[in-house]
Amino acid sequence: MIASACLLATLLVGGPTGDSDPAPLTRAIDVLSLSAEQAATSIPVSVEGVVTVAQPDWGGRFFVQDGSAGIFVDNAGGPIPGPGDLVRVTGVSHPGGYAPVITAPTWEKLGTAPLPEAKPVSIERIMAGIEDSQRVEVPGTVRAVRIDEFAIVLAVVSGGYRFSAILPLAAAGEPASLVGAKVRLRGTAAAVFKPELRQVIRVNLFVSMADDLIVDKLDPHDPFLRDPIPIAKLAQYRPADAPDERVRIRGTVTYQRPGEDLFVTDATGGLHVRSTQPIIVKPGDVVEVVGFPGSEQFLPVLDDAVIRPTTEASRAVTPKPVGLQDLRESYHHADLVTLRGKVAELTMRATGHTDDGAPREIVTLTIQTPEFIFAAEGPATESNAPLAAIALESTVELTGICMLQVGDDGQFQSLQLLLPGVESVRVVREPSWLTPGRLLVGLAVLTGVLLLAIAWIVTMSRKNRTLKTVLREKVSAQEELQDAHDLLEERVEERTAQLKVEMNERKEAEVRFKATLAERTRLAQELHDTTEQSLTGIGLQLDTAAKLFEKNPDAARRPLETARILMNQSHRELRQSIWDLRSRELEQFDLPSAMELSAMDILRGTPVRLVFACSGSPRPLSEVVEENLLRIVREAINNVIKHADASRVELQLGFRPERVTLRVTDDGRGFDPATAPGSGDGHFGLLGMSERAKRLQGKLRLESTPGHGTRIEVTIPGVPFPQSETATAPSAPA
Repeated sequence: MIASACLLATLLVGGPTGDSDPAPLTRAIDVLSLSAEQAATSIPVSVEGVVTVAQPDWGGRFFVQDGSAGIFVDNAGGPIPGPGDLVRVTGVSHPGGYAPVITAPTWEKLGTAPLPEAKPVSIERIMAGIEDSQRVEVPGTVRAVRIDEFAIVLAVVSGGYRFSAILPLAAAGEPASLVGAKVRLRGTAAAVFKPELRQVIRVNLFVSMADDLIVDKLDPHDPFLRDPIPIAKLAQYRPADAPDERVRIRGTVTYQRPGEDLFVTDATGGLHVRSTQPIIVKPGDVVEVVGFPGSEQFLPVLDDAVIRPTTEASRAVTPKPVGLQDLRESYHHADLVTLRGKVAELTMRATGHTDDGAPREIVTLTIQTPEFIFAAEGPATESNAPLAAIALESTVELTGICMLQVGDDGQFQSLQLLLPGVESVRVVREPSWLTPGRLLVGLAVLTGVLLLAIAWIVTMSRKNRTLKTVLREKVSAQEELQDAHDLLEERVEERTAQLKVEMNERKEAEVRFKATLAERTRLAQELHDTTEQSLTGIGLQLDTAAKLFEKNPDAARRPLETARILMNQSHRELRQSIWDLRSRELEQFDLPSAMELSAMDILRGTPVRLVFACSGSPRPLSEVVEENLLRIVREAINNVIKHADASRVELQLGFRPERVTLRVTDDGRGFDPATAPGSGDGHFGLLGMSERAKRLQGKLRLESTPGHGTRIEVTIPGVPFPQSETATAPSAPA
């Protein structure tokens, strides 16, 4: 990470001198790793890879993928490569509308190569846009097929998500046979996004080669030859039906919105059928429908349906009068029903345009019943013009398609009624004499009276203006005095807080001074007791050897050997003192590497095997924390060698956002902590480790059983990043 940041910094500033041109980025992943602000600086790019997608209607744009990642090349107006071409693309970085891209490119063909291997990924990653521009493999079920000028478009459902797969025209011999098939698709994920927000809307999958469409299982039967099921059983338990398998419904049409959906009913209930099939049917026609069972707002729906009219004679459908209790039980969804209520509001709103470009409008009636309020809407056509003339407060009887909305608990929440035409509304009773217009006239008269009263009130208020002015001045003076008092209290609180900070700083300085003085005293005592004594012994042995050498050289060897042994002992003691002053591993390595190196150094020459593991995201800690953790490890490893008689020791270091955990576990003979020797017996190892943990506001936990080894766990909570260091991961040793 640090190396990548240094490389990027060098590219942005033009090298160490700032005079030479920056070196181009040569991997697609390096371009994708740029932030939008960095990509906008037009960093040079030179990438070699294989073209994965190049649609004929893209105007020269294409996707290319190298060994690191795939990326989009904005080659607008340029020559078009073909999938499988091995190319070198030279250009500059650009933020793109969603992810960074290569723009202003020039490319040259180097040869041909197989498309990069598609990696299997979850549909959630694809639909979240994480795999944008990458070759991926995803399973799914084909719901619908559409053929346009350049490609075959499959509507695919996978894991509850729906996306479009775009294939070349030659990829499937009979595209219609793919509906209902279980397939695996290998292609390049391309995000469809809002460029002004840089947010993904949906994701398309571009399949460049016919071999990248793998059909695992075709729908073995003509769905229209299957036995029809009653509408009421569509969402009920049917163990014989597999998921994503089409079902056949037979019923009578009650309403259709061509190219969008239709509603059918049978003896068991009504059903909402979604279909983009360009077929027109009339209410009363008997049809057969094949589609995929689904749900919307926890209510059944038939998706991606195919409609086939039958030869049966048209039949009339009798609407069902319903009450509040039926709706609360979620009955009659998508059924033709009759409801009665008062017209509370009438509005018209645009919902787009028709195929011939004319505006499409919807008439919406807000209906009030004694139990609830609902909306009834129908198309604002010439035949439906009388709907807009219905007077407010009229009592009407409406016949239409009942569209329920229920909550997570399945309980009724709201209702919408779809009106097939003007005949669906019957005025039962005209509104009373007190219409909204007459009510407005009465309000106008009342407003005039109120204006006269207001004029009198204004006249009276002028007489009190002087008194109000004096009162306002007194209140203002009182507020100013209160503000001055509040300001004084605030200043006193600020000064008190400053004094507390200064006192804390002085106490911390005193503690640091005492710690420094204690360390100096300890170092002086240690040098006096070890190095000085060793040097004195060496000197005495050398004097003895010098005296013996003149008389008997052979007798001088023994004091020389003793001096050598004292020298080696002094060397080890001095090295240990240096270790205690500052661990050399922490000078060169990060904390995990220093712990592993120190443990290996202690265990070298012993039969004990070390197993080291580091979990979480390692980060640099403060010097005090790192030093104390390293010394705890050294003391624990020394205890294993001295007392455990172990063959294996595990050292685990865990980094979490709220704590750092250290575990040392051995398979030695263990002991009983209640009867173990302590400081009173001259054993200070466990006491020293516990004191170091407490010094770091942490805890040390000891678990040991005779014959089952020992485990020491140190937990340091709330370990922050050191203020003098960055939050980047430490570098590996040179």
